[in-house]
Amino acid sequence: MTEQSTPAESAGPAGAPPGRTGLSPRKKQQISRIVQYVVLVAVVVFLALRIEWGQLAENFAKPEVAAETLPDLFTVALKNTIIYSVGGFFFAFLLGLLFALMRMSSVRPYRWIAIAYIEIFRGLPALLIFLLILFLPLALPGFEVPGGTYGQGILGLTIVGSAYMAETLRAGLQAVPKGQMEAARSLGMSHARAMTTIVIPQAVRIVIPPTTNQFVSLLKDSSLVLFLGVSGDYVELTKFGNDMASTFANATPILVVGVTYLLVTIPLGYLASRLEKRQARGR
Repeated sequence: MTEQSTPAESAGPAGAPPGRTGLSPRKKQQISRIVQYVVLVAVVVFLALRIEWGQLAENFAKPEVAAETLPDLFTVALKNTIIYSVGGFFFAFLLGLLFALMRMSSVRPYRWIAIAYIEIFRGLPALLIFLLILFLPLALPGFEVPGGTYGQGILGLTIVGSAYMAETLRAGLQAVPKGQMEAARSLGMSHARAMTTIVIPQAVRIVIPPTTNQFVSLLKDSSLVLFLGVSGDYVELTKFGNDMASTFANATPILVVGVTYLLVTIPLGYLASRLEKRQARGR
């Protein structure tokens, strides 16, 4: 006579269906996490043992070479980077607003022009745009960009940023309730006045977080100014670091320039994140 298992014997671990044995999902998750930590620690230890720390410090963190970058790192390179970035952002914002309004216009040729501009300059690599500016005098003999080297750098960043800014601002304009415009028109305002005094200010407040990120992107894209052949008093951070690295045959200036970029971009990124969270709470 065969023995029959009792209900207690057929039941698996607590919480498991009868007749099944195994780990609970929570236990599996804990084991998986422990395995990931062990692998991570193993990789870190392996890299720490393999890296030649003395050689790395000699080539990337030489104090006397880093000292040679001062004070020009801040008084020339960082100053020029800020000039290029702020100038490019300012004109990119104005041009982007213009094309955003044209994209939303009821006049078809305006929409076609705006769409063509946005799609072309969002599709082209930023480096190619700077190279086109560099060779612009060959296509237009006698033409000079106002502002000289600063003007060329700002023009490149303006073109790069305005196409993206146009779409950001268009989204902000469309986010403003249509009732705002209707109420303004009912008070006797013209369409242009209602747009400039009612709609655009609200749209700008809406797009402050993404435009802050746009500024960070332009700040990094300012490194492309080096392809314009800038030198002397017009160098920006990347060109400055490259020149100093070539002078000393050492990569320390590159690391110093990278840290300088981070000192600017990390606070701006944090600011954009805070603005996005504040805006989300206000909705």
